[in-house]
Amino acid sequence: MQHFGVVHELYNPMPGRFKDYIALPKANMYQSLHTTLIGPKGTPFEVQLRTWDMHRIAEFGIAAHWAYKEANKNKKTTVIVEEDKLSWLRETLEWQKDMQDPQEFLNTLKTELFEDEVYVFTRNGDIKVLPKGSTPIDFAYNVHTEIGHRMTGAKINGKMMPIITKLNNGDIIEIITTDNPKGPSRDWLKFVQSSSARNKILQWFKKEDREENIEKGKEALQREIKRIGMTETDLYKQEYVNAALERYKFNNVNDMYAAVGFGTISAGKIISKLLFEYRKEHEEENIEEKIEELSEKKRFMPKNTKSGVIVKGIDNCLVKFSKCCNPVPGDEIIGYITRGRGVSIHRKDCINIKDLFQAEDRIIDVEWANNTERASYKVDIEIHSNDRDGLVADIAKEMNNEKATMLEINSKLNKERIVITNITLEVENIEELNKALKALRKIDSVYEVKRKK
Repeated sequence: MQHFGVVHELYNPMPGRFKDYIALPKANMYQSLHTTLIGPKGTPFEVQLRTWDMHRIAEFGIAAHWAYKEANKNKKTTVIVEEDKLSWLRETLEWQKDMQDPQEFLNTLKTELFEDEVYVFTRNGDIKVLPKGSTPIDFAYNVHTEIGHRMTGAKINGKMMPIITKLNNGDIIEIITTDNPKGPSRDWLKFVQSSSARNKILQWFKKEDREENIEKGKEALQREIKRIGMTETDLYKQEYVNAALERYKFNNVNDMYAAVGFGTISAGKIISKLLFEYRKEHEEENIEEKIEELSEKKRFMPKNTKSGVIVKGIDNCLVKFSKCCNPVPGDEIIGYITRGRGVSIHRKDCINIKDLFQAEDRIIDVEWANNTERASYKVDIEIHSNDRDGLVADIAKEMNNEKATMLEINSKLNKERIVITNITLEVENIEELNKALKALRKIDSVYEVKRKK
């Protein structure tokens, strides 16, 4: 520090430009003191101060430094390879395992070796070293992978801030998590700076996409089985399923579901193979004739109703959808006989159900018509998110991308600086609604989306 005292006496230092990489070395073990001074003609210049050992690492890298030490061990120089020096190398090798693209690994290595860093603290005072430009997302994944996955918000120096806020040296970060995590957003990849956070987010989506495709595949097969009028009990015997797995080279049932969900193979092909195996044990049955018979039955099902709802035991009944819960096709529903206004249709999870059941004689069974005419239904949705610029615009953009008609939107900020946004959508069925809800949950800073009851 005496040397810095000399140069600071000769030239004026620039405030805030002193960096101590000796007390807090970089991840690649770079150590030095940096200061920026104002030259005689007003031109700023940087002075770096370090020992010869530090200089060797800075100029030739860690490996060259270790080799130099090893070469001089005969001169009774103690060779000490510290655990923290090796930890950075181990972490780098772990990144390489997760990356199939060599160019991507090289870019990662460049970023970690040469980019400046920011030093921030946990609420307990532990220091975290992150790449310059990092956000609370980087911080959360640095603490623990699950903390990152469960993150819903962040406090910087005790104040709620958007999770994409860039961190500054000395910031104290507190991560807010949820017990019912929705997982990271793909938009986070636009803002994270650390390679480890990026890799953890990408790994989550690889796993999440598989789970989603498995569910899609199951649903597609169930629809196909229902379409031909058979049941899963008929076709999902273990020997039939094993034959399908062997025929199409799947390791297990989930691989088969995932392939159907992803679109690699059609549900019809899988069902055809299952039917082929089924015929072997039921040669006396004419399967095609049975399927044709079921199709004929469907042709003579009840006609469309204007409302899309069938009231059991009553024809041409006046039907009205309740505004308290706004049911859409696919919801479980019940009917309530009103005075002079026909039958009011409610969702079974409506908040007013308890009151309705006090008059049990007015409850009537209703169901959605199987072949309803194309119609639209209003749905109210409540969105909770962190405060940030452009949130409403992003919501409108996502709904436009999903081709969901948005009739109304309003947003307010509560005292905890949480934004509560209410929107009204127009949808045709529960599938269209669920698709819109999923898109809303992926918007950056959004941590809860719920349908109003």
